[in-house]
Amino acid sequence: MSSFAMPLAVGYPSSMWLGEAVANSRLKDPCKRKVRLIPQAALVQSRPRPVPATRDGGGNSALQVMGGDRTNDMQAEARALARAANASVYSPELLAIKYGSRPIKVLRRTLEIFIGLGSFGFRLLLDQRNGQLDQNKRVRAAELRRVLTKLGPTFVKIGQGLSTRPDICPPEYLEELSELQDALPTFPDAEAFSCIERELGLPLDSIYSSISPSPIAAASLGQVYKAQLKYSGQVVAVKVQRPGIEAAIGLDFYLIRGLGFLINKYVDIITSDVVALIDEFARRVYQELNYVQEGQNARRFKKLYADKEDVLVPDIFWDYTSGKVLTMEWVNGVKLNEQDAIERQGLKVLDLVNTGIQCSLRQLLEYGYFHADPHPGNLLATPEGKLAFLDFGMMSETPEEARSAIIGHVVHMVNRDYEAMARDYYALDFLSPDVDVSPIVPALQNFFDDALNSTVSELNFKTLVDGLGAVLYQYPFNVPAYYALILRSLTVLEGLALYADPNFKVLAASYPYFAKRLLTDPNPYLRDALIELLFKDGRFRWNRLENLLVQGRKDRDFSAKDALQPVLKLLLGPDGEELRTLVIKEAVRVTEAVILGSVVDTYNSIPDLMRALIFNGNATGPLLMSDTEQESMLQLRDQVSRIWGLLRSSDNFDPALLQPILQVLQEPEARGLGGRVIGGITQRLAARLLQQVLRAPTTVSASTS
Repeated sequence: MSSFAMPLAVGYPSSMWLGEAVANSRLKDPCKRKVRLIPQAALVQSRPRPVPATRDGGGNSALQVMGGDRTNDMQAEARALARAANASVYSPELLAIKYGSRPIKVLRRTLEIFIGLGSFGFRLLLDQRNGQLDQNKRVRAAELRRVLTKLGPTFVKIGQGLSTRPDICPPEYLEELSELQDALPTFPDAEAFSCIERELGLPLDSIYSSISPSPIAAASLGQVYKAQLKYSGQVVAVKVQRPGIEAAIGLDFYLIRGLGFLINKYVDIITSDVVALIDEFARRVYQELNYVQEGQNARRFKKLYADKEDVLVPDIFWDYTSGKVLTMEWVNGVKLNEQDAIERQGLKVLDLVNTGIQCSLRQLLEYGYFHADPHPGNLLATPEGKLAFLDFGMMSETPEEARSAIIGHVVHMVNRDYEAMARDYYALDFLSPDVDVSPIVPALQNFFDDALNSTVSELNFKTLVDGLGAVLYQYPFNVPAYYALILRSLTVLEGLALYADPNFKVLAASYPYFAKRLLTDPNPYLRDALIELLFKDGRFRWNRLENLLVQGRKDRDFSAKDALQPVLKLLLGPDGEELRTLVIKEAVRVTEAVILGSVVDTYNSIPDLMRALIFNGNATGPLLMSDTEQESMLQLRDQVSRIWGLLRSSDNFDPALLQPILQVLQEPEARGLGGRVIGGITQRLAARLLQQVLRAPTTVSASTS
């Protein structure tokens, strides 16, 4: 049987982001430590925007399912926004005014935190002195989980962030802290039901025909109930915010921020502005408290990514949503890390993980708007085989320039072009333009020359992340927060896949998407990256093109038409003369290979007796070329033939796609290009014919003796 799982208000990427800052502040050598994290808004909230109706699994508009058209839905969203008008916003100044005049409350909370964490730290110190640190890891990990849970939501979220950081925490701690994702204490149901009535302004029995008497799940910021709407009979998930949570986290952030000031003033080895990092973290947590914002995030995500039949995003019911209550479609499914339960439904974990990888790549590199919290509790396998995304409290955006730069970075890695890789860090906003990248190149070369002994697709993603992180650690990089979240997203998916297949490689699963983008995207940066990949030292690498087509065809959105047109337009553009020269040279080679290959095939098909009579016993036949040259020419012809076959066998191949290409070829530049190719092949064939005519009989005789 499938288990029910619900959208939880876990949202740990904000904690993870803080964990990233903590990790970058743990210095092994203060003299070498130069990495600084930018406290910029990487985790963002989407602006209110109208979203077109999307389709549910039955082909009906999600808005129609909710009982209204688009206009009614937008009006309902506006009413929800009005209900959330007084949602709290993080303000350190207001917190300072509020708690600066309450010293007793501040002191009491300080003692609670000090006693909780201090007692845990003291026991760790005793373990170290007694040589039992490793032996007691499991016990201490469980103890830390209990301490953080007892200290409340702020520390639960910090623990959730630590649970995603294998570079900080040992495996025993990771396992225990991961339970903070969805195994938290609940608050009284009466308080939850009272909150619903207060927020929505309606009695409970007028909203729902039934609601679960106790929560289905609880998380750091709220808990979830299963209910049935009275007006439509639709089964929904109702997330209700914990009472008093704003005051609780406000006091904690006031204290933590005070600690940040002390660290900035007295701890010299930490170069980051700790107060700025804490403020950024706090702003993200406060944004997560606004459930209308989460609903808008979900709608935007659904609009962008739920167009794929294997991706499911629950819809939002605005009339029953406010700043502290979120009502969305109920999703029946199994968590992605529950492999046995998934397989009992006849599904394959690797298929679902691959769906997640392809969707994540679209999020990170196509639209730039991505789910920043893809832990197993937020990724469900539905009985129909769809991958459902849940919990949209924390979202992030990849800057537009960085999306192309990341793909280009992969190309430069494949080419082992370490100077270009180093320059990519400007576009990725890792380095300011005035930083000299030349000292970074040897470090990249030392790592990647060793890591790339195998092909890129066989490279373990974690190995790549760890190695690149070691390089970043040594040089003055400003690491944007979005980058850490990208790595986190793909690392989580690879980790899930490794449960099912220890040999799984996320880069191998990602390569079809990269190949498709390189072949079809008209972006100038990616066009240049494709040329870099395919040309080397004036020669075209047909094996690279064949591999790109083989991989790109694995992506369901690959289009042969899209793959041909951008390259032709680039080739015939005003700035394409250098490329045209290379293409003409290669076109001559290919044409020659096709013509002479046909001659060789014809010669080989003639019976030996006839061959001896026609060519007077000449063993070299009609062509004067070595066996190596002949083999190379036949290989080139066959490879080009395979590539054309790949284009023709593409699912959406239609001869009509050649029509716009022919129109492009009718342009003046194209006609001149054809003339240059014909002229080149004519010269090559004439030269070979002259060689045949002038060859010395003695040389032939010697070669046949």
